[in-house]
Amino acid sequence: MEPKKVKQKDTLKKVLRYIKKYWIYLAISIIAAAVTVAFTLYLPILTGDAIDLILEKGKVDFAGIFAILKEMAAIIMLTAFAQWLMNVCNNKLTYRIVQDVRNEAFHKIEILPLKYIDGHSYGEVVSRVIADVDQFADGLLMGFTQFFTGVITIIGTLGFMLSVNIGITGVVVLITPLSFLVASFIAKKTFSMFKLQSETRGEQTAFIDEMIGNQKIVQAFSYEEEAMEKFDEINGRLQKASLKAIFFSSTTNPSTRFVNNLVYAGVAITGAVLAIRGGISVGQLSCFLSYANQYTKPFNEISGVVTELQNALACAARIFELIEEQPQTEEPENAVVLEEVDGSVTLEDVSFSYVPEKKLIQHFNLAVKPGQRVAIVGPTGCGKTTVINLLMRFYDVDEGKISVSGHDIREVTRKSLRGNYGMVLQETWLKTGTIRENIVMGKPDATEEEIIAAAKASHAHSFIKRLPNGYDTVITEDGGNLSQGQKQLLCITRVMLCLPPMLILDEATSSIDTRTEIKIQQAFATMMKGRTSFIVAHRLSTIREADVILVMKDGNIIEQGNHETLLALNGFYANLYQSQFAR
Repeated sequence: MEPKKVKQKDTLKKVLRYIKKYWIYLAISIIAAAVTVAFTLYLPILTGDAIDLILEKGKVDFAGIFAILKEMAAIIMLTAFAQWLMNVCNNKLTYRIVQDVRNEAFHKIEILPLKYIDGHSYGEVVSRVIADVDQFADGLLMGFTQFFTGVITIIGTLGFMLSVNIGITGVVVLITPLSFLVASFIAKKTFSMFKLQSETRGEQTAFIDEMIGNQKIVQAFSYEEEAMEKFDEINGRLQKASLKAIFFSSTTNPSTRFVNNLVYAGVAITGAVLAIRGGISVGQLSCFLSYANQYTKPFNEISGVVTELQNALACAARIFELIEEQPQTEEPENAVVLEEVDGSVTLEDVSFSYVPEKKLIQHFNLAVKPGQRVAIVGPTGCGKTTVINLLMRFYDVDEGKISVSGHDIREVTRKSLRGNYGMVLQETWLKTGTIRENIVMGKPDATEEEIIAAAKASHAHSFIKRLPNGYDTVITEDGGNLSQGQKQLLCITRVMLCLPPMLILDEATSSIDTRTEIKIQQAFATMMKGRTSFIVAHRLSTIREADVILVMKDGNIIEQGNHETLLALNGFYANLYQSQFAR
């Protein structure tokens, strides 16, 4: 079997596993569809009977026709109720499945290793969870609404036609398979087209997300024209992919309609000849023509459904790729919960690379005593932030081990490990919500007094009080109208509130003015007393008080000591320090 067919079949099996959970809705929907079809198909028989009661001018059985009309009214009402019930079940079934898929996708994002997030654009991931799931839902809903009804209509119509006249039914059955062949041929061709359309749409979403998120940079460097050209190029490819997919899929309906018209013509001619010869009554011919029309109609609907299902399955395949991604390494069953942490950290013969063929950290050794302040300096790309990623276990080491208070961090729970670190990064992150909600992320049960004390310690209190609603001011994801420095002060306040036994400060004051920085450095000095601290800094003036300074280059420690010792060596650190204060 071709890989494409295998993939499509596997995707369909996965969708069916989700459907299985809500089989009760599916069962009611099928029963309601059967009732709808049965009553709908029974109406032409009543119409035919009513026509046969009109014998000729002046000879009309009004009593019989009136009785038939009452029966028809009752059937129409029951059909409407069955159709309503079917639609309710289909909607519940579809959107519960979509809810489950989205929940699983978002849950998987939460447990995916950072390697995946770093390797995929945010917009592309968002496109899978939002746009692809919406397309999947549309196809699924159309499938449930029209597919079962269509199939039951075909089977039921055949049964009713056979009960009226076997000969004419034979004409219908002989011509019908053409519709299946045409629809099947087009459906096979459109799956890959819809998949390409979905992938290109994901690329476009990623690009839009990137440009909007960095609009200041785009405008500052007058990159608007290049961005538009790039967008036009992606949009052009999306247009071609979409037109191709839609064009080929849209040929299904007219193709099947042509076959259906052949069926209708065949029934009309055969029935007319039989009626002339007295083989069937005019009412029966009317009934048969109605059935021929109803019989062919589902083929149009099913062919449309098949096309939509191709699109839905193509989108579902992309969602399932995300859901089935390898999650981060599971914690061992007997994982230790770090509670009493003394702050000692040891890195033993640690080796790590983001890409196997490109070596980064090799045979790294470090022993940090409780309460020590360790500064990490070095040129860009030397591995400073990588060390932080390994300490927090955002990435696992390739070789060697990292221990905290004597415990290998791979044998402790991630939550307890990260709960013992306070982290302030150069890159700020704020969520949509109030200032208070952003501050208490690490300590949700903090009191108002504790929040204000932490804000005062970080020198954020004064600017917060000037905001329209103070601590209840709502900000957006990127911090709204707050300056970069104010956003960084809020991130520092988070750490001040929690005060864990270990701290990581990665260029924590890079966006703050010199005067405020001096005050915060004093606050940091107080906060770091008795706490193990890792400080990544480019401005060497901020780390002169560190107990140990690690000078890194190409993933290795090339110099180690305090500020005075390293200056006396007159080596790499001394050159780096002097270059920052050269006249």
